[in-house]
Parts: sequence; structure tokens; C-alpha cells
Amino acid sequence: MKLSCAGYTFNSYFREKGLALEKYADFCAEIGLDGVELTQYYFPETSTRYLNNLKRHLFRCGLELAGTAIGGAFCLATAEERQKHVAFVKEWLDISSHLGSPCLRVFAGEAPEGQPEEDAFQWTVDGLKDCAEHAERVGVTIGLENHGGLTGTADGLTRILETVDSAWVGALLDFGNYSRDPYAEFAQTAPHTVMTHAKPTSQFGEVHDWVDYGRVAEIMRKAGYRGFLSIEYEEPGKDAMIEVPRFAAYLRGITG
Repeated sequence: MKLSCAGYTFNSYFREKGLALEKYADFCAEIGLDGVELTQYYFPETSTRYLNNLKRHLFRCGLELAGTAIGGAFCLATAEERQKHVAFVKEWLDISSHLGSPCLRVFAGEAPEGQPEEDAFQWTVDGLKDCAEHAERVGVTIGLENHGGLTGTADGLTRILETVDSAWVGALLDFGNYSRDPYAEFAQTAPHTVMTHAKPTSQFGEVHDWVDYGRVAEIMRKAGYRGFLSIEYEEPGKDAMIEVPRFAAYLRGITG
């Protein structure tokens, strides 16, 4: 497995200190990562010229583009909102394809207040099926993250993926986002996984604890996963610029 870094790791640097995507890439290259994940929130523009220059910058840094990521949700209260989000996903599938990204991270969301969860489930499935057709046309796989709401459990996430039933929609498995029985849920999600987020810690029932990435690596290898571990460092009170190189060294020692 290769090592990458999710842009959200440096959220405060992007939003409060004006960190540019190019400088973020430089840092990832300097600490020896194999790739980067570029998050939509931090793009100053998406003009063809900017995208081409960014793509060239990654190439010159020796970095793979491990994936791209957007926010939002499929299970929105009105048909108009849902249509807008599907259009947004398709727009970023096009941008991802232009950049050469193999995967675009998306969220399902949670049922709007007063709406049955089964309705939200169907809206998500319908939206993903629509986007999957576009994903196939442009050659970018959609990675649905286990990110609370409908995807807060492995049962919820895999039910959506199995109902969508598309080779162009898989799981983005975040190792810090399950809380019932995380290692069992990792194993359940692993066969569907196309991309990952590696957080140092997670909730294990009532206990918040370190994730054992030796155990994670064994689970993922058993499932045949050979893609990226993309670091997403969100530990409170810690400086990602200091901690990410340390965490990367730990992961490299396990996956090496």
C-alpha cells in the first residue's frame, strides 16, 4: 500500500493561513509521500489553465494524484437540491478526470429532519446510480465515505453500495469513522474499498483509542486492497505539520 495525505489534514492552514495546494504538495513530497488527495474546498479556481498547472506541479514533485474529494450530500430534502448535488458531483467528476484523479470522494449525508431514513437511502441510491453513469464516461471511480448518517455503520454503507451495484462506485474507508466494532466493520467494508483515510485514533464503543494499523494492513491485504492509505490527521491540539511526518513514518514501517 502507498501513502498519501488528504487535504483536510491541513484544513486550518488552508483556511486560516492561506496555504496553497502547490505548497501542500511540496510538503507531501518533502516528507516522502507517494501521493496527495486534493479537496475541492481549497481550490482557488477550476479554470483549465489552473488545473493544468496544478497537474504539472504534482508531476514535477513526483507525486501521484491519489484522489479528489468534495463535500455535500445526496439525501437532501427537495428534488431540486438533490438535482443540484448530482450536477455538482458530475462537475467534479469532470474536473477529477481532467486532473487525472482515479477517484472522487463523496458523502451520502443523513436523513433530513422529519424524513424517513428509507427515503434518504433511496435518494442516495438514485443519485449515485445517475453519477455512476457519468463516472464511467469520464473514467473516475466514486468513493462513498463512511461519514456518519446513512454510512455511519458498515451495514449502512455496504447496503448502499450493493444496491447501487456499479463497478464505478465503491467505498472510501475511513479508519477513524466507525465506532460500534471498527475492526469487524473494516473487514466488512474492505472488499468494497477503492480508497482510504487513515486517522491515528477512532472510537471503539465507549473508548477512544489508537487504531492498530498492523491489524488494519492485515485486513486490507486479505481483501486484496493495494491502493493508498491517505493520512487524514485531525487530532485536537496537534500541529499537522509536525505530526503528519511522524504518523507517516509509523505507517511506512507497517506497510513498507
